[in-house]
Formats: sequence, structure tokens, C-alpha cells
Amino acid sequence: MHGVRRTSTVLVVIPAWNEELALPAVLAEVAAALPEVDVLVVNDGSTDRTSAVAREAGVVVIDLPINLGVGGAMRAGFRYARTRGHQVVVQLDGDGQHDPLSVRDLLAELAATGSDVVIGARFAGAGSYEARGPRRAAMKVLSVVLSRLVGTRLTDTTSGFKASGPKAVALFARDYPAEYLGDTVESLVIAARAGLVVSQHPVAMRPRSAGTPSHSPVKATIFLFRAFAALAVAVTRPRSTVPAIDGDDLS
Repeated sequence: MHGVRRTSTVLVVIPAWNEELALPAVLAEVAAALPEVDVLVVNDGSTDRTSAVAREAGVVVIDLPINLGVGGAMRAGFRYARTRGHQVVVQLDGDGQHDPLSVRDLLAELAATGSDVVIGARFAGAGSYEARGPRRAAMKVLSVVLSRLVGTRLTDTTSGFKASGPKAVALFARDYPAEYLGDTVESLVIAARAGLVVSQHPVAMRPRSAGTPSHSPVKATIFLFRAFAALAVAVTRPRSTVPAIDGDDLS
């Protein structure tokens, strides 16, 4: 990783835990759809060949010694972006559910609206992704509560498909929670309480291309109810201020 120079102000960060089967196709898609951006895979303590297949694809890899979860992996990604001068970070899952072609839509929304964080929203009119039962109910309640906190209507506050602009990169490089749901619920609260603008853009979500989901439906439901605990923690955190950022133009 040392000595790698920035070639783009946009960095796609892919947190990956045991994604050796899905990751090669994801990286090939990113290379085809976004040849001008830099790509970082954060190997989140995988026990398979995730790190090896990423290196074989020619991208930069950070190897975390233990599994920290998505929040910990993204925190490493934001810190890497900050030190290398990347002004925009796009979070993309390593399991193939996020279409790299949609990254351009998120970047366009970021530039057109002046937002600091743009969420790729599954329930905003694009695609046919569905969530049912208690899981969907919990997601709706979370969206209502977080919409009030950030001051705009959000329909998918647990989406991991996001683009973060310069202010958000500077903030998240310093204050990004590694705890459970830190990458979704808590990070949105931190951004809003720091005065950043959060918006969303509709995206279609695809089925996982390979590998095994980390959550069963029952675990997913429990996971989302735990989100309310994360939300309670988030709103009690001291407000953050955005660190100073440099003046590079976006490209």
C-alpha cells in the first residue's frame, strides 16, 4: 500500500469480508464502468482469499488483522482517502449487490445538489428490491426518525451504497463509528449534527452474486432493531465539527 499515489479525487472503497468468490467480478465491473477512479479494498479480517483476489485484480488493499465490521473497514477507507488526497469516497459492497454503473448517478447527485452525503436508496422508485415483515417495519421507522434529524425525507437509511463529498470525507476520517450500524445510522446522525447536507438518489439493488449472506432473516430483523440502540447512542454523542479541507477540484 505504501507509495501508492492518488490518480483521481474519487476513491471507491469496498469493505470485504470473505468475498473471494464475488469480489473478482465486482472489481472487473468497477474497472469497466469507472476506469478513471481509484479503488481500495479493505479486507476486513477475512479467512479466505479475499485479499489475494483483490491484489490479483491490481487494486490497493488494506488488510485489517481482525474482523471489525463495515464501520471499522470504512473508517480505514476514509482515513486512507484523507491521507492520499481523495475528496470523494464511494462505498460499494463487495458482494455484487451494488451496480457500479450507479456510482456515476451518486456522484452527479453529489455535485448537482451540493450535498455532502448521497445515499443510494433502494426504496425510492428504482428497481424491485423488497424487505418484508418486521425488518421492513423497522427500516421505515428508522427512516422517519432519521429524516427528521437530517432535515430531509430519506427512505433507506440502512443502505451501504453512499457517496461522501469533501466535508464528509474529512469528518468521517476523524469521526467514523466502528460500532454496530456505525456505517449507516450513526454516521448519518454524525453528519447531520455537524451541519452536513444528506440526500438520497434512487438505485436498483441486485441479488448477491456469490458467497453467503452474513445475516439470516431472523438475524437481520434483530440487527435492525438493534439499530434503535445505535440511534440512541448516536444522538447522545457530542456534536462534531468538520475539519478544514483543501481546495482541490473534483474530477
